[in-house]
Amino acid sequence: MKNRIITISREFGSGGRTIGKQTAEMLRIPCYDQELIRKLAEQSGFTQDYVAEESEYSEHPGWFSNAFTGRSVNGLSNQDYLWSLQRQIILDLADKESCVIVGRCADYILKDRSDCLTVFIHADLEKRAERIVKIYGETDQLPQKRLLEKDKRRAAFYQFYTDMKWGQAQNYHLALDSGAVGIERCIRIITDLFSD
Repeated sequence: MKNRIITISREFGSGGRTIGKQTAEMLRIPCYDQELIRKLAEQSGFTQDYVAEESEYSEHPGWFSNAFTGRSVNGLSNQDYLWSLQRQIILDLADKESCVIVGRCADYILKDRSDCLTVFIHADLEKRAERIVKIYGETDQLPQKRLLEKDKRRAAFYQFYTDMKWGQAQNYHLALDSGAVGIERCIRIITDLFSD
């Protein structure tokens, strides 16, 4: 059987990571999320915490600021180095086996592959705020503020490295509102499309 790939892009708190993992379990294929962070840490020599932050989030909420921050004399940053490694790891994984890849611009990196289903998971702010408080115990700051900050930094990273707008429906095969549709139904929709 030919490899088939699912990429899951997601708003913070939308349940995209859960949807990705459970979709992979149902399809009996690997899910790469934290595993990508471990691989990047091993290959780069950076800590997993550093990699988790620098391989998906811009240091600043605007992509323009990212162009001038943390650059060495040769014009490259640690984030550029991680982007290059991350891109190659994702391409290698997609060549190797069917899998689900969560985040890290995998939808863009694999955009030219015909065997890739790209999915964007979103939900309204209130549902996401409820979820991060319930699942992660997020209480030290207003959950809505944390959600918006994370999404802005993720969007800035995405735009800087892809020159595309993060979350824009036409950039994905499928966009699902996990707050309205529900986590379980999102998983069923994705697995049904994957199996066709």
